[in-house]
Amino acid sequence: MKNKSKELDVDFIGGENPMTKEEEKTISEFIKAQKLLRVKKQIRTNKTSRRSKSIA
Repeated sequence: MKNKSKELDVDFIGGENPMTKEEEKTISEFIKAQKLLRVKKQIRTNKTSRRSKSIA
């Protein structure tokens, strides 16, 4: 059985006040870390896929 998702009626995400410099820095660091992880995973999968394509 499939669960029904609820649609939220949201005009904005977050608080009414703008983000602080500390919050912006934290979010930026998180995004950079995620990009690095994604690149590392791509490099790892590319290396392993090339090895499996050997001529028999």
